[in-house]
Amino acid sequence: MKQLNNQKGFTLVEIAIVLVIIGLLLGGVLKGQQLIANAKIKSLVTHANGLSAAIYAYQDRYKALPGDDRRATINLPGASGGCLAANLVDGNGDGLLWEHAAAAEQLACSGLITGTYNGTTDIISSPYGTKVYIHRDTIQGKTGNDIRYDSLPADVAQTFDTMLDDGVYNTGVVRATTDYLPNTVITNTGFYY
Repeated sequence: MKQLNNQKGFTLVEIAIVLVIIGLLLGGVLKGQQLIANAKIKSLVTHANGLSAAIYAYQDRYKALPGDDRRATINLPGASGGCLAANLVDGNGDGLLWEHAAAAEQLACSGLITGTYNGTTDIISSPYGTKVYIHRDTIQGKTGNDIRYDSLPADVAQTFDTMLDDGVYNTGVVRATTDYLPNTVITNTGFYY
């Protein structure tokens, strides 16, 4: 039998060290992704709370809901920033946001939110790049004025619900059109303010 004296290779200790390093790197990457996802959800909650605060501030200042303000053209003359004052329309003042297309425009003209709106659509973007509406809605048997987030991943919608409410899709102040099933998208998630 011939002996090979010059064999070179890795020892078990060296292989173990390499595997530990790879494990640490993977763990760090996965933890980093989770931190980013959590920050984005917290941003969504901050967004909803900010819009709610803007709505209440508008109501306190002008004694009307944004979008429903029957004196918007008087209350917000010559507004600037993200506002197109020429597109301002008055609401009917009934406290119901059926004429919701002007809500974002009136909030922008009052300086309570930033962005550019044209008075014909009330689309605001969420931190997820999805559409946000301020209007009157019915979701899971609850009817009222809400901030509606469209097309959120189910896990995001459920965490949003948990952070602001009870985490159940069909009860409380946060309602979703369907249950929070894994790997699905929730069509509408409403935050009733």
